[in-house]
Amino acid sequence: MEAQRRALLVLIAVGGSAVLGSYVLAFVYAPAVEADLWGGIPDSWRGFYTVNMFLAAAGFFPATVLLGFKTPLDAFRDQTGVPWDGLIAAYAAILVPSALWLPLLAFYGADPTPMLWLAIRVVLFLVGAGASVVAYMLIRRAAHGPTPAWVAVMMFFFFWLQTMVLDALIWPAYYPA
Repeated sequence: MEAQRRALLVLIAVGGSAVLGSYVLAFVYAPAVEADLWGGIPDSWRGFYTVNMFLAAAGFFPATVLLGFKTPLDAFRDQTGVPWDGLIAAYAAILVPSALWLPLLAFYGADPTPMLWLAIRVVLFLVGAGASVVAYMLIRRAAHGPTPAWVAVMMFFFFWLQTMVLDALIWPAYYPA
């Protein structure tokens, strides 16, 4: 396996573990954060949010396989519109802020300050921005074929919807900050 692909695997393994670990730590050391997760999202929307979270998680993997492991490195920029380092940066923009979100929310719940609220908004936007870059790359890659690549685009739509729209834009608008 090429060094670039190994670097992506390491980023996903370490970053994904950090995301999951941050959730465990937040729930163990700040159990009150659970009450803050939904913010002011109406009860009638929570089922949609929950289903979309699972679809988003499922959509992450085909995108990663297509971009990270099925796109030839020597044609990567031509097929995605972004150099390989852009893919690494987009995944870092998704994973690093995702690992910070819940701990920041726990700190905010304990001591709500404008700076913490700004930090929460920034990390949510960074995740959505990273997802937007990946979505752009996927669409460009799918345009170069094969046709099943569009399945990865359609599945990743739910990840983009969750991170850019539901988390970065709608959730903060309903959060009682």
